[in-house]
Amino acid sequence: MKNILVIGSGRSSSTLIRYLESNAKEYGWQLTVADQDLNLVSQKIGPATRAVSFSVFDSDQRDAEVKKADVVISMLPARFHPLVAQSCLRFSHSMITASYESDEMRSMDHEAKVKGVLLLNEMGLDPGIDHMSAMRILDRLKEQGHNLTGFESFTGGLVAPQSDDNPWHYKFSWAPMNVVLAGQEGPAKFIQCGKYKYIPYTRLFRRTEFIDIEGYGRFEGYANRDSLKYLEKYNLQGIPTIYRGTLRRPGFSKAWDVFVQLGATDNSYVMENSENLTHREFINSFLYYHPTDSVEGKMYRMMHIDQDSDIVYMMEWLGIFSDEKVGIKNATPAQILQHILSKKWKLQADDKDMIVMWHKISYREKGNEKNLDLTSSLAVIGEDTNHTAMAKTVGLPLGIAAKLYLTGQIQLTGAHIPTCKEIYEPVLQELEEYGIRFKEKVFIEKVKF
Repeated sequence: MKNILVIGSGRSSSTLIRYLESNAKEYGWQLTVADQDLNLVSQKIGPATRAVSFSVFDSDQRDAEVKKADVVISMLPARFHPLVAQSCLRFSHSMITASYESDEMRSMDHEAKVKGVLLLNEMGLDPGIDHMSAMRILDRLKEQGHNLTGFESFTGGLVAPQSDDNPWHYKFSWAPMNVVLAGQEGPAKFIQCGKYKYIPYTRLFRRTEFIDIEGYGRFEGYANRDSLKYLEKYNLQGIPTIYRGTLRRPGFSKAWDVFVQLGATDNSYVMENSENLTHREFINSFLYYHPTDSVEGKMYRMMHIDQDSDIVYMMEWLGIFSDEKVGIKNATPAQILQHILSKKWKLQADDKDMIVMWHKISYREKGNEKNLDLTSSLAVIGEDTNHTAMAKTVGLPLGIAAKLYLTGQIQLTGAHIPTCKEIYEPVLQELEEYGIRFKEKVFIEKVKF
């Protein structure tokens, strides 16, 4: 019998646990789910799954649980993965996560290889399915002898069309604080037509582009993180254009930029008397003083927003000018903003979320001078607020990878992300069985003036 340890039972773990439980009998697995909140675990597991009250900071308990496992799937925040990985290396057991591979995790590559251990990171949606789906196309085009000239990739976690009932066309389907802090990791870096480009956080949400996805309408995309590191990860050195971004519905980014410019997304300091601030006072704290001007008027003048702008309705709909108290102590601006947004952007009981992903690969066809664009798009609608599209597209790749590892179909050791065919081909094939499949189209490249 093989033992699987899942650490963390948050939003994205539901479908992962269901997948592992549904395969446990056939493959002879014993599943353990560990979390500091046993009540949360009990809501997500079946009778054959073992539940453990767990603290990642308890080194003795961490070692004891990891020692029993043949593979560990960490659903913890990325900053805790190195602690789990150290225990995995101590007992020569492998580990899979959905988080970006940190420098600290990457530094364990040599020890992992020596001990025959796989440390597989970025095995979720974005990062994860984005890597695998892109590499399948890129490798295929290279094998066919085509010359790659551009790579663009966008992903968005949004509300499904049937549940889209607000002017922001958005609801939280994953960690809300990550949404509030998006873009603050540093300037967005990419290459466009051979030129290096950089967008600072203060301009990020005003530099967007429109993308149409068949059957789902128009989206806007803004640049995210450091696209340049994918030159090496995707073996695209020398490509004239590489750009990765995030998708939202049109109008979102321009309105979100108001919070960025105000300073309401700052997470670096605590606001005084935060529990007694009203929503209105929170916004007013970032505006100039005037004895008679309204908070609304001051904000719209400061942000150069016309009174008939859609942004006015979007802001008022959120309730940011209400006299409702924030009610949380020692909170940063970002924490207060998240708290306010969560009241309006929470998925309701009958709501469904949606994942959209879009790649565009430009290339010069082998044997002639024809320039082509290949687009590949994915849309997934969630089942409900438990098995969301986000939970499915994060959890299923993790579960499939664990199965492939335990059945000997993945034999890699060391620190990896899923950019090699040994991983991406079988994972993408099985994902299609769950309705997670991409649609490809090829166009003659439009001439740019």
